[in-house]
Amino acid sequence: RRPSMQRNLMVRHRAYQAVRNYLSSRGFLEIETPFFIRSTPEGARDFLVPSRINRGKFYALPQSPQLYKQILMIAGYDKYFQIVRCFRDEDLRADRQPEFTQIDIEMSFVGEEEVMEVSEGMMEALFRETVGLDLSPPFPRISYREAVERYGTDRPDVRFGLELIDVGDLVREGEFKVFLKALEKGGRVKGINAKGGARFSRREVEELTEFVKRFKAEGLAWIRVGPDGPSSPIVKFFPEGVLNRLSERMGAEPGDMLFFVASEERVVHQALANLRLELGRRLGLIPEHENRLVWVTEFPLFERDEEGNIAPAHHPFTSPVEEDIPLLDEDPFEVRARAYDMVWNGVEIGGGSIRIWDRELQEKVLKVLGIGEEEARGKFGFLLDALEYGAPPHGGIAFGFDRIVAMLLGESSIREVIAFPKTGTAVSLMDGAPAEVAEEQLKELGIVVVPEG
Repeated sequence: RRPSMQRNLMVRHRAYQAVRNYLSSRGFLEIETPFFIRSTPEGARDFLVPSRINRGKFYALPQSPQLYKQILMIAGYDKYFQIVRCFRDEDLRADRQPEFTQIDIEMSFVGEEEVMEVSEGMMEALFRETVGLDLSPPFPRISYREAVERYGTDRPDVRFGLELIDVGDLVREGEFKVFLKALEKGGRVKGINAKGGARFSRREVEELTEFVKRFKAEGLAWIRVGPDGPSSPIVKFFPEGVLNRLSERMGAEPGDMLFFVASEERVVHQALANLRLELGRRLGLIPEHENRLVWVTEFPLFERDEEGNIAPAHHPFTSPVEEDIPLLDEDPFEVRARAYDMVWNGVEIGGGSIRIWDRELQEKVLKVLGIGEEEARGKFGFLLDALEYGAPPHGGIAFGFDRIVAMLLGESSIREVIAFPKTGTAVSLMDGAPAEVAEEQLKELGIVVVPEG
């Protein structure tokens, strides 16, 4: 009954209608796909549903309708959408729930630009019809590599500056061992010019040093820029000419503070990306009521999982950039994907790709992932057979509907825009689910519950 919750659900309703009306006006068909599906690798754990009729076998609840929407394209439904409930058995955060809603879109005979154009129009309609704000597409495009180099992350908040600057070639001419050691190991040295940050006290600098250590950085070097030039415990390790070139490259002026992290590339980017946001907040550089949307493109096709094995960066059905296909055999980690994410104020709200529509290429990508012919046939046989009959070039995108509505309303958690959300431990306060069930029900399913420990 709280007015804020009533308002949130009313805006959610308007968002549903805005999406449906816009996509319907563009010739899309809303088609429902099954909830009981086969378990396939999507990145997170599946919720499994035991089958009473087919004892010992399980359905999975969909993490996305990915394979079904591709089949629809092959079947001749050129424009599909669905506002669909999806399920992932993963640890909860402010922006995650075990069941969530996404806007699912797929189109035939398209490339990246066509998918982006439709998506921008949908977001424009959604903003206008829910909160009365105007967007101005097309949104800027930035490659994954450029995003990481400039902002340290593939989810850049482009409302403010403080971009990362590579200074490895300059500091190599100095004698500061921390920097030289990182470079000798193949690492990076990058910095941020905190405009106006010279006012930070020693305590604040110590706080920022502890802050970057949360992201595995060993420390934070700094140079304070004053009217009489740079001052810092590290300036004695650099010739005056190097300090001048460093200040010039970083655009340093009196009143600024230069911060540096030296380590392996991943740590440097992660630490500085988070430091950038923290500095933006402390210096009041982030315009809270401004909305900046940007596309990040050309992600890596593959990455390493927690065990160090090769894994799809998105999913195994994403098409590689055509000119990179030869690298599948030579250097798969250098292969770029025809993938794209929409990022709003530093939050990824949607992601998609152009799909593989050639069976031979699909089997090759699965082989790179260590999925042999027999396993591929068992898990994806229906898709491979469909590709054999001939598939149109197709691609699509999925948006986190709950997240979009929460951001439109300025809510920090998607729980505030869901009628009956789960708690942080995935419990339903409404009915107490999950709960124990009768022994007879378990017997019918052939399931025995093993006590913990």
